[in-house]
Amino acid sequence: MKPALKGKQKNRLAAISMIVLFTVLALLILLPIYAIFLASFKPGGQLVQYGLNLDLDFSQMSFDNYILLFAGRHEYWTWFFNSIILTVITVILTLIVSSFVGYGFAAYDFKGRNALFICVLIVLSIPLEVVMLPLYKQISNWGLMDNYMAIVLPFMAHASTIFFFRQYLLGIPKELMEAGRIDGSTEYGIFFRLIIPIMKPAFAAMAILNGMTAWNNYLWPLLVIRSADKYTLTLGLNTLINPYGDNYNLLIVGCFFSIVPIFILFICFQKYFIEGMTAGAVKG
Repeated sequence: MKPALKGKQKNRLAAISMIVLFTVLALLILLPIYAIFLASFKPGGQLVQYGLNLDLDFSQMSFDNYILLFAGRHEYWTWFFNSIILTVITVILTLIVSSFVGYGFAAYDFKGRNALFICVLIVLSIPLEVVMLPLYKQISNWGLMDNYMAIVLPFMAHASTIFFFRQYLLGIPKELMEAGRIDGSTEYGIFFRLIIPIMKPAFAAMAILNGMTAWNNYLWPLLVIRSADKYTLTLGLNTLINPYGDNYNLLIVGCFFSIVPIFILFICFQKYFIEGMTAGAVKG
């Protein structure tokens, strides 16, 4: 057999193996979502009795849970829109602040740059649980308890987002910025007119990742939010189960519906997400 033909067969076998592998992984990821989808049509008592399962019993399925979600008396939609607003604000501010910092690390040579970037890497390696208590004390001293700023402010300069933007921007030729300066553009003009259009894939990738983080955030809002009308969706859904009663009907359909915004976000930006993650992985 010719070496070229043998090489093509190996490449084909490798491609088939990758397709099979990722198909299996996709099924493993989608099965829990499918189980939640089925459970959203069943009475809440069945979830308690049988747990999540893949049994397709049409005699036990109805739209009662969805009617309860959209027409019932509850605070689900208050929690839902609180999370929407908080996620949008968090993502916008995080992208703005982190892109400024990442751009500074990538575009400028200044004293202490490497030491500061090492500090960013150190922060990146520290979990929230380690700094949670001193951060809580600081927020309390500032009088920001039970305020959405207590959720947004500590994470605007997000270490992983700064790291990603810095790596992405290292792949942009500095001659582009020099050309902007020669044309008389200010440093802000260079960033907003020249750099931001190039960074669209990076912004899309970080918008999805930070949006998922903000949407699913539970522990930190649990510590700093006190008022029930300010609860995010994760906090509100948690209150549906308590020692004095539960509401699994609303809980299961609410959990399934909470997936929709992130799914829509990914569908809208998936092209840029893949491009941004790939570029960020190889540049710099």
